[in-house]
Amino acid sequence: MDSRKLALLCRELADNKKAEDITILDVRKLSSVTDYFVIASGTSEPHLRAIVDEITDRLREDHGLRAKAVDGTMKAAWVVLDYFDVIVHVMRGDLRERYDLEALWGDAPRVKPRKRSKQGVAARPSA
Repeated sequence: MDSRKLALLCRELADNKKAEDITILDVRKLSSVTDYFVIASGTSEPHLRAIVDEITDRLREDHGLRAKAVDGTMKAAWVVLDYFDVIVHVMRGDLRERYDLEALWGDAPRVKPRKRSKQGVAARPSA
């Protein structure tokens, strides 16, 4: 699976658990470490756990993908899942506001989410 598809899938999986303010940043031209950041907020420790578990479990079970590294904890309210070409940040809203990754990586274009058709089927992703 290419990195863009993986980033979009991570966004969709986070959305499955009602993650808030999900953003994908395309950092390919700005970073030699990864291609995309997926940033999502949760409201509590159980909510963060549900988001992280949905992403890790579904990627492992449905696509055979495992994070190369996992950093942070639910108690710390910020978990980073490193899928090499895609790094997923799941964090509580107050920490997200404090560290403001979107501003830090402000030159990175945002990837728009897939548009949904009237039948609820994902249409082709846009720029």
